[in-house]
Amino acid sequence: MKREEKNLMTRRKIMDSAMKEFANKGYGLSSVNTICSEGDISKGILYHYFKDKDEIYLMCVKECFDGLTRHLKEHMQGGPDGVQERLNRYFEERFAFFAGNPACQRIFCDAVIMPPAHLEGAIREIKAGFDEFNMEVLNEILSQVSLRKDVTRQEVIDTFSQYQDFINAKYQMAGASGIDVTEREKSCSRALSILLYGVIGRGEE
Repeated sequence: MKREEKNLMTRRKIMDSAMKEFANKGYGLSSVNTICSEGDISKGILYHYFKDKDEIYLMCVKECFDGLTRHLKEHMQGGPDGVQERLNRYFEERFAFFAGNPACQRIFCDAVIMPPAHLEGAIREIKAGFDEFNMEVLNEILSQVSLRKDVTRQEVIDTFSQYQDFINAKYQMAGASGIDVTEREKSCSRALSILLYGVIGRGEE
């Protein structure tokens, strides 16, 4: 086996063990010792590939966001979707990715809702591509509808961002044990639907 292949396999082994640890316990309760013991990895080997716990965690966060973004880009291409169909497909594909990658779901939510304070800047950079794609999807949806004359597209985007901040704050208050990642996804979908369609029923005053 070539050295490069061996290095990739070893790094993958560390990442797999770290993904499991961070998914089960979150950043705060996870430890390098457990990553090593559960993965049958020596500390020397781990520190050869990663500087510290922070670097391993950020690489796991990056793997989750990059994987989700790739999945969405691949499965959201094309199609004659209308507004509601496009919206439904977007969140269906998010659910599909997380169903196939359950560890990523917990790491994703922890990074979005309760990021370690000292890593917030680094996480913001990591998820920039994901955020940019979300804005592209929202812009695409908004391009299919006529907005009120007193509302701009940017105001809609900013308002949805505020909705997300509110949803995240609710789960922050609940603490790590109160985070239901599936319900959080449903809350985001519901918030966007309400934002687009309003709260007043057709034909009602």
